[in-house]
Amino acid sequence: MEIKPITIYTGKTVPLFYDNIDTDQIIPKVHLKRVSKSGFGPFAFDEWRYLPDGSDNPDFNPNKPKYHGASILITGDNFGCGSSREHAAWALKDYGFNIIIAGSFSDIFYMNCTKNAMLPICLNQKEREHLAQFDEITVDLPNQTVSTVSQSFHFDIDETWKNKLIHGLDDIAITLQFENLIEKYEKTF
Repeated sequence: MEIKPITIYTGKTVPLFYDNIDTDQIIPKVHLKRVSKSGFGPFAFDEWRYLPDGSDNPDFNPNKPKYHGASILITGDNFGCGSSREHAAWALKDYGFNIIIAGSFSDIFYMNCTKNAMLPICLNQKEREHLAQFDEITVDLPNQTVSTVSQSFHFDIDETWKNKLIHGLDDIAITLQFENLIEKYEKTF
C-alpha cells in the first residue's frame, strides 16, 4: 500500500457522534474473508450503513448527500475499541477516511490507523462539536492543529508517528532506509 504523506490536509467532515464504536461495528466479522488490505470500504459500518434490504440507510450520516466524499470522520469517545483487528483501519481507509477525530481511541486501533496512513486525533467534546459545524476543516500535522475559519485547536501526537505520517513512511520503508547496512551485515555470514 502506498503511504501518502500527511502534512497540511483540508477535507470534508462527517460527524458520527457515538461513543464506544468498536471494531465489530466498523467492520463486522462476516466481511473478514479477504487476504488483502483493499476492498473493505463497502463493508465499513455495514450494519448501520445499510437497511435489511441492502439499500442505503438514509439516517446514517455518511449516507446523507451533504456528507458524500467526506474524508474526515468526527466521532465520540473510545473509538476503535473491541478486538484488535487491523481490518477496521483498512475498512475506514478504503472507505475514504484519512483523518479520524475522536475523544479517545483504543491503543491498538490508534496504532493501526497510523500504520495505515490515517491520522487519529484526540480532541475534547466541545472542540469536536465546533468542528462538526463546518463542512471542511484543515489539519496541519507539522504544527499539530485542526482549524476552521474561526478557530484552531491543538492536538498531541507522538513524534515517531508524526514523522512517519509527514514523510509517508511505514515500518518497511523505515527499515529500507538501512538497506545498505543490512546488506553489509548479511555479507559477513
